[in-house]
Amino acid sequence: MERLIGLDIGGTKSAVVRGACHGDTLRVTAREAFPTAECPAPGDALARMAALIDKLCPEGAPEAIGISCGGPLDSARGLILSPPNLPGWDHVPVARYFAERFAAPAALQNDANACAVAEWRFGAGRGTRHMAFLTCGTGLGAGLILGGRLYGGASGMAGEAGHIRLERFGPVGYGKAGSFEGFCSGGGIAQLAGQALAAARQRGERIALEDTLCDAKSVFALARSGDPPCLAIVDTVARSLGRGLAVLIDILNLEVIVAGGIYARNADLLYPAAWETVQAEALPAAVRACRLAPAALGEAIGDMAALSAALGALYPEEML
Repeated sequence: MERLIGLDIGGTKSAVVRGACHGDTLRVTAREAFPTAECPAPGDALARMAALIDKLCPEGAPEAIGISCGGPLDSARGLILSPPNLPGWDHVPVARYFAERFAAPAALQNDANACAVAEWRFGAGRGTRHMAFLTCGTGLGAGLILGGRLYGGASGMAGEAGHIRLERFGPVGYGKAGSFEGFCSGGGIAQLAGQALAAARQRGERIALEDTLCDAKSVFALARSGDPPCLAIVDTVARSLGRGLAVLIDILNLEVIVAGGIYARNADLLYPAAWETVQAEALPAAVRACRLAPAALGEAIGDMAALSAALGALYPEEML
């Protein structure tokens, strides 16, 4: 297959990717992207993506089209259902639009689920049958591969791990104080940094964190330099990550949990305390069966996820 098309629709940018798949190898062969804000109306954005598909496939229609997008959405009907990062995208029949426009199979998939399939087929989860993928980005979500199939649940809402409450009080994520997302997402880490800065000011202390540096990237950079407040934040994040992982391991008895984003970039800082917490919290037999791994697809995971959704459009029973 040489003309697979993946669409990665996000609140900041949208990308159109062409890929080729041969056996167990999937690769990106061409890519175009644009700021999503340039086409705020869904119709305009879809038309622009269609034009880019024409540009990337001058020799003919794509063999399949996969769309990866943050939820909520209805994958079965191919509808984007008002994601918070895509205002105005209300009940948009995106799969039907591209299927009719190019006379090709098209499938819509939640971005965390699409990433899970990509890492399962082509990355750190290859060869397993029971895997979870954690997004660990601005927010925190999960895609679940159970019994060698993508698991969506009764209404497609399976994997919303960010909503698990870890503490009664804590940073807010997914609309819930003390949630897994609150402690372990980029947005939550920024809240923890802001709290550390406010506490230092109340004590009349000066610390390296500043208002313009209260984000996850700065926290990890300062922690690497040995900054005590940021090392404390990283320890809180790591141990909270461990508690969340322990819940998933106890309930799902996974072979591997693959974590992307913040974890993949900072595994050396997060893994020791996170796994120590897992070992203290989860059932020993379940812990022995599971490992924690950074995402293997790196910064290409969004593109690979969308292309994996295209494979799902061609082979829904095999992929999903």
